[in-house]
Amino acid sequence: MAVRYHFSGIAGQGMNPLARLMRAWGHEVQGSDRALDQGKQRDLAASLSELGIRLLPQDGTAVTAGLDRFVYSTAVEAETPEVRAARALGIERVPRPALLAEVVNGGGPGVAVSGTSGKSTVTGMVGWILREAGVPATVLGGAALVGEGGGSCFIVGPADRAVVAEACESDGTLVGYRPRIGLVHNVTRDHAELPSLRPQFATFARHRGRLLVNARCPEAAALAGAGRTVSYGVSATADVRLDVLRLEAGRALGAVRLPTGELMLDVPQPGLHNLENAAAAALVAADLGVAPATIAASIRRFPGVARRFEVVGTTRSGIRVVDDYAHNGDKIRAAITTAQAGADRVLAVFQPHGFGPARFLRDELKVLLPALLRPRDRFCYAEVFYAGGTVTRDVSSAMLAEDLPPAIGCAQAPDHRAVRRWVVKEAEPGDTILLMGARDPDLPALARAVYQSLETTAARGIAGPSRSRSRERPGSLG
Repeated sequence: MAVRYHFSGIAGQGMNPLARLMRAWGHEVQGSDRALDQGKQRDLAASLSELGIRLLPQDGTAVTAGLDRFVYSTAVEAETPEVRAARALGIERVPRPALLAEVVNGGGPGVAVSGTSGKSTVTGMVGWILREAGVPATVLGGAALVGEGGGSCFIVGPADRAVVAEACESDGTLVGYRPRIGLVHNVTRDHAELPSLRPQFATFARHRGRLLVNARCPEAAALAGAGRTVSYGVSATADVRLDVLRLEAGRALGAVRLPTGELMLDVPQPGLHNLENAAAAALVAADLGVAPATIAASIRRFPGVARRFEVVGTTRSGIRVVDDYAHNGDKIRAAITTAQAGADRVLAVFQPHGFGPARFLRDELKVLLPALLRPRDRFCYAEVFYAGGTVTRDVSSAMLAEDLPPAIGCAQAPDHRAVRRWVVKEAEPGDTILLMGARDPDLPALARAVYQSLETTAARGIAGPSRSRSRERPGSLG
């Protein structure tokens, strides 16, 4: 029976795939978003309209008595005109994560991929393997495969077949999942302190059929408990051992010791974390019936996930530009160390993805960055991303930059134009430029603009700074 949905905040990265899925499964769908009202994300608006999804103003008038379910983004304020209208009309109000959990729990089987880092890549890898293997499945991930656009990994399968989805802990809704296969890739400080995260993951671990846990992460390994649990990873205690064979600047090679034999992993993305991502994806795909040889061949061709150490390009002077979604301590550490493995010098830029996250990360970054950065590496804070709404704006990137020792020479850029100027001024042949941040939809465009500016500079024969440049604190670049 068709259900009539309204998606409030339909342009959101987690919202629009669910809206498209409900439409693909035969339901009536409409939606609204303040970004669309402002004329932003026009390509997304066009693609939604082509599917028969009505886009309406987000002023409350779209919410009428004929609706069955009102789905809302948890990023939207609690008292918008639409929320008030839905409440007044008695329409069922469903948080986006609750609808996602409902889809997963109804899958045949449902697979929920959780963890504070890596779940978008693991989900993307599983989706790629299933598609390559011809397995009909629905896949809902937080990031698109490289070259496919759309903002998320989105594959539609029959409603009664396998559903693989990224299950996020950020809003406390991880407890609603009841998957046949649950995966906990890691549990680290992200969105909340560990004491707040542990109960969520513990509940998730109890409410599953089969559980896969990363043995290298103590928090994940501790969730194994009773029941059908398999641990994986580089730990000697793992049920499925991952052996690291070689980590290169552009790829990672390893072997997973499955009960049926050894599975070689040749991952065309660098870093130990990507090798672990591939091991987790291989186990899920094997549980869904994909042959080991097909898994190995698929991973060798994996295009990568958008903004997960995505190489935008390498200039004619050998400067590599990388776009990455890193936004918490563990992700920033993984991105910087992976960049360092492929370059003698890294120019890293980080844009905090909100004022709350900036406050949460401040003390951690004060310790983390001086320990990570090598003497010749450079670092720049872009200004905190502000998406609008009622938030306390009591921290700035200038304050974060002042937290770091003067020896680091941390720069601070008030906008994306200033970021581009800083990179062009500081970059030298052979550098890796690492641009990190989340939420801001303009970050991919910034990475491309940085690459183009560096190419233009190289074409004009303009030299970068001398390698003997002192590391004085640059201050604001505005």
